[in-house]
Amino acid sequence: MGGSWLQYVAGGLTAGAIYALVALGFSIVYHASHAINFAQGEFVMIGGMSAVSLVALGLPLWIAVPLAVAGAVIVGLLVQRLALERAQSGGQADVVTLIIITIGVALFLRGLAQLVWDKRIHALPAFSGSEPITIGGATVLPQSLWVLGGAAVAVLALGWFFNRTLYGKAMRATAINPLAARLMGISTRGVMRTSFALAAALGALGGVLTAPITFTSTDIGVMLGLKGFAAAMLGGLGSFGGAVAGGLLLGLIEGLGAGFVSSAYKDAIAFVVILAVLFFLPGGLVGARRSERV
Repeated sequence: MGGSWLQYVAGGLTAGAIYALVALGFSIVYHASHAINFAQGEFVMIGGMSAVSLVALGLPLWIAVPLAVAGAVIVGLLVQRLALERAQSGGQADVVTLIIITIGVALFLRGLAQLVWDKRIHALPAFSGSEPITIGGATVLPQSLWVLGGAAVAVLALGWFFNRTLYGKAMRATAINPLAARLMGISTRGVMRTSFALAAALGALGGVLTAPITFTSTDIGVMLGLKGFAAAMLGGLGSFGGAVAGGLLLGLIEGLGAGFVSSAYKDAIAFVVILAVLFFLPGGLVGARRSERV
């Protein structure tokens, strides 16, 4: 029983790290625009599928992975520039309109991806072999350690960026008070572009890290996007620390639920979490970021 428990925890933490990356993307965009980007899951798909295609062309993993993330960043910038920025120009688009636009963008990207690639499931080679490793009674794949390590590095880098760099502080100032930020000479348009670039990079990173374990396809962004949103809601939408905590907790709940209850309910857990948070904990674990803070 002890070994099984550890096995479920290890699997849950691996999945939770991916959910945390997706949730961070949701939180970054919400932090900057108060809108929810439901195209976030498609960045995960673009990252994974791009890496698979680049490897198939003969590129080594250490080149294919950064190029796949960079490609997703370009797509994120195009989405923000061509869809959301135009809608926001003149200040006529409200938050609901922006959310609807992101849903339309997600459908468009998914359909375009099916034309560019196909609907089949693809595998990406593991980063450092596929021989299982035994850790404390649990058997894990080396790729799971890459997932956990990559997510940890991304979180630390993001924290450094927002807390230590001038532009990161400018983005935080814009989130707190956009008008005051503009009066101080901060480009809110540039902040929005950077937010989408970071969100796309985080999503694509999650896509390439998890592709060797769960494989990837043009439809994978739907479920991962919903689970990332559930994690962001659980932690507190707009809170970066809450996104990480929510992702890991959701992954643990999923892993333990699938192990001790039934794997048939694994995907339904995210929806139960969303409903539970909305009913009983609307602010999330650490409280959603308040836009009226000054």
